[in-house]
Amino acid sequence: MGARGAPSRRRQAGRRPRYLPTGSFPFLLLLLLLCIQLGGGQKKKENLLTEKVEQLMEWSSRRSIFRMNGDKFRKFIKAPPRNYSMIVMFTALQPQRQCSVCRQANEEYQILANSWRYSSAFCNKLFFSMVDYDEGTDVFQQLNMNSAPTFMHFPPKGRPKRADTFDLQRIGFAAEQLAKWIADRTDVHIRVFRPPNYSGTIALALLVSLVGGLLYLRRNNLEFIYNKTGWAMVSLCIVFAMTSGQMWNHIRGPPYAHKNPHNGQVMLLSPWGWFF
Repeated sequence: MGARGAPSRRRQAGRRPRYLPTGSFPFLLLLLLLCIQLGGGQKKKENLLTEKVEQLMEWSSRRSIFRMNGDKFRKFIKAPPRNYSMIVMFTALQPQRQCSVCRQANEEYQILANSWRYSSAFCNKLFFSMVDYDEGTDVFQQLNMNSAPTFMHFPPKGRPKRADTFDLQRIGFAAEQLAKWIADRTDVHIRVFRPPNYSGTIALALLVSLVGGLLYLRRNNLEFIYNKTGWAMVSLCIVFAMTSGQMWNHIRGPPYAHKNPHNGQVMLLSPWGWFF
């Protein structure tokens, strides 16, 4: 057994240790530096993202809608990294612009943003912001935007698609319609809470008080209550009010304007009449 194992030990003793080629050391060093750089870059992106989200959450704690200029728009919306969705209203609220639709749309947008801010589902995955034309003219030029108001959704990854622009002319700008569009684009469902409106109650109380006072003053002569002509006039007024275009608009909620399906022209009145 000893004689047989001797040649094997001699062969093992005669083998020389193998070393890596001299040129592979710079390659390994370069690979190590590259791994360190990639790790540092990833860490830097995570820190930048955390900083952006913390800043947005701080703004949201103060106001449900925060205003943006060109620099903030490019930093928090256009520049990566970003893991949140941003709803932006492009508007022109300055008095010299005389945009009454912008003010009405802003009221609905404020209701929607407040509903999200004070809901139990509020998180750092969705934010609401606004870009005014006089504060971010460069943003309007960058997006080739020449009309206001306009609502856009900027997704966490990639560029906005066609469906990320809200079709205001066809749907209108009610808070409920905006919430439905946001749910389709972000899977975030917002329950709209409107502040109580006491104008109707106050108007009804004033009307009852006026009628009651009139009846009190005429308490000795109430023959006008049995006047058929007066009741006929009141009935006609109610019928005309209920069949008017204003009542139809109140029930159906049509948009202020619509596009002609043939030439794409924006029209304020329907060419087919009031009832279309």
